[in-house]
Amino acid sequence: MLRIIRAMDNSMGSVLVIALLILALLTITGIVVAKMTMNEIRASSNIANHKMAFYAAESARNYVAQRPDLYGPDNMDPSSPVNFESPSGALGPHQSFDGYVQYIGVGRVPRGSGFEVGSFKAYKYKMRCNGYGPSGAKSRVETGFYRVGY
Repeated sequence: MLRIIRAMDNSMGSVLVIALLILALLTITGIVVAKMTMNEIRASSNIANHKMAFYAAESARNYVAQRPDLYGPDNMDPSSPVNFESPSGALGPHQSFDGYVQYIGVGRVPRGSGFEVGSFKAYKYKMRCNGYGPSGAKSRVETGFYRVGY
């Protein structure tokens, strides 16, 4: 009879050990999940910051389209591009842009542009727009365009 009682006392200690092992496994699993979640949050935050920088660069492109003084007759020297910066209040508090418009040369009007070849000229320009977002995020958009004139 004493043997049975001692055997039961020994098995009760094993339940405590098993419970502690399960608790340790659950704690480790919780820590791993928390670290993975933090990494995902950081990654999504970086993506959002870089998107904001890209949108700022795209805003610069639209800004140049609305400012003909940047690509007009005053900008006809390939060696001196015209620089620009974002006006205050144009974007969000953590966004800005800058860049330049550079005259490349004159050529024929592209086919299919709707202008008569020979009567008009295409003044070609290069535009570089830099966008800046939160946490030092940067983006650059480069494009070429032409202005049609006589």
